[in-house]
Amino acid sequence: MCGITGFNWEDKKLLKSMTDVLSHRGPDSHGIYSDKVISLGHRRLAIIDLSKKGHQPMIYEHKNKKVIITYNGEVYNFQEIKNELEKKGY
Repeated sequence: MCGITGFNWEDKKLLKSMTDVLSHRGPDSHGIYSDKVISLGHRRLAIIDLSKKGHQPMIYEHKNKKVIITYNGEVYNFQEIKNELEKKGY
């Protein structure tokens, strides 16, 4: 099981510390994202997708907008979601 940390302010030192404490939850990869609005940390336990494409937090930028997510789980209908987003121009 992965480990997720986060809060709604910017403090990279605290975020790194919190994420490091969860190293036993995700030894395969780790990442952090922090700006003035949100801070997210992730420790990854790779089970299905062993590639670096599963690195989190995931950041997507489109038309001057940014979406940042981190999650623990498996998206089984990823192909349907991909097709729907492509139809909408993403």
